[in-house]
Amino acid sequence: MIASSEPVADEMFRLLVDSVRDYAIFLLTPEGRVATWNSGARLIKGYDGHEIIGSHISRFYPKELIDRDWPNTELRLAKEHGRLEDEGWRVRKDGSRFWANVVITALHGPDGQLKGYAKVTRDLTERLRHEESLRRSEQRLQLLIDSVSEHAIFMLDTEGRVAGWNSGAERLKGYTPREILGQHFSKFYLPEAVARGWPQHEIKVATETGRFEDEGWRVRKDGTRFWANVVITAVYDEGRNLVGFAKVTRDLTQRSALTSMQDSEKHMDEFIAMLGHELRNPLGALSNAATIVKKGGAPELMGRASDMLQRQVRQLARLVDDLLDVTRIRQGKFTLKTATVELRSVLQHAIDSVPMIHEKAQQLAQALVDSPIYVIADEERLTQVFVNVLGNAAKYTQTGGRIELRLTRRDNEAIVSIRDDGAGIEPDLLPTIFDLFRQGERTLHNAQGGLGIGLTLVQRILQMHHATIEAFSNGRDQGSEFVIRLPIVGATST
Repeated sequence: MIASSEPVADEMFRLLVDSVRDYAIFLLTPEGRVATWNSGARLIKGYDGHEIIGSHISRFYPKELIDRDWPNTELRLAKEHGRLEDEGWRVRKDGSRFWANVVITALHGPDGQLKGYAKVTRDLTERLRHEESLRRSEQRLQLLIDSVSEHAIFMLDTEGRVAGWNSGAERLKGYTPREILGQHFSKFYLPEAVARGWPQHEIKVATETGRFEDEGWRVRKDGTRFWANVVITAVYDEGRNLVGFAKVTRDLTQRSALTSMQDSEKHMDEFIAMLGHELRNPLGALSNAATIVKKGGAPELMGRASDMLQRQVRQLARLVDDLLDVTRIRQGKFTLKTATVELRSVLQHAIDSVPMIHEKAQQLAQALVDSPIYVIADEERLTQVFVNVLGNAAKYTQTGGRIELRLTRRDNEAIVSIRDDGAGIEPDLLPTIFDLFRQGERTLHNAQGGLGIGLTLVQRILQMHHATIEAFSNGRDQGSEFVIRLPIVGATST
């Protein structure tokens, strides 16, 4: 029961307050002396009512707070503001301490005079222990994460901004925490990956599935690249609300370099085999034609042999020219003879140089802008580019198929699109389609001609023209599209 120095009118209220055992609820006089005491106060603080009533509240405070006069300060603040809430150490009868949440409310009479205070105290020691244990666990985890120097381990907020940074991240990526915290993690990606929204895609997948893993090129602070394995994990709070992402990055550059070297050796072996195959065909045809010429015969037969000789010599010359061009580019000896040229005429010349389109009865649909478009280019080399791309379209499109050639202008760029409905390009080949000796699934038995160096030449020649080329395809038998962008000059006449 509530012990009191004054009678309490409402017995039901007394029973209600006394029945609360999880809170110490009691009244104080205006001077801060205990006037009432409930069973919760007895359980929490250890005093019976007759032991504590009349005592000053400073009896519950540790010495360091008494020395600061904190008990009286609490009462003064509660009087001034009507209410005070505080957390801190308090002392039980046996001298042990507990962590308390304290609410002191000033009580005023109808005349506005201070009558005393109501004080409610909760024992939060277990909560404090749990929080302290959690804090120590987080400290240990942070120490563990910081000690990992072989992996970049860091946190992202829900928008993808860096919110945590370990020593491994600093070593691997080159940024100090002060430089990178708050920055968007797209800072670590190549410009082309940022342009196609790849960082946002990673976050989207991690949000939807809980996890995302990828391998690819990333960029350090100094601009150097490294091959990274990346794992992004969505992090949720107790209410399953997304609070951010944990990201772990490993540098696999050495492994990638070894794989690349092995791939290069493999592609070189394939290239040598293809070169032998490509040379064998024209050499065999030349041998047959030479035999016909040597034996002599009807004029019609001699004419066919002569045509065969010319075609195969052109084929050999093309192979040799491509090989020499690649060598010159790799050695930095490839030069351009540039002038102002009209792009539509270059395209027309290229079309005329790809007889395979007519030989395979393919439909070539053209949509070219009406007005002239001028570019600074080596006309012969630029023609070579379009001959190569158109030739590929014809080569990998079935007889009777369709090829579309479009020329448009957008701002200061000329855009040439060459689309076909042929064999298409496998998705895993698209990223390397312009690499040397890459031709997808091609063997000596299904080869359609070429050494896998044509698109490499195309890209390098266009780069020397400050131009670009991109390849697109939805996959096998879905056709393909090559888009070439060239800067336009301001010329208005030839």
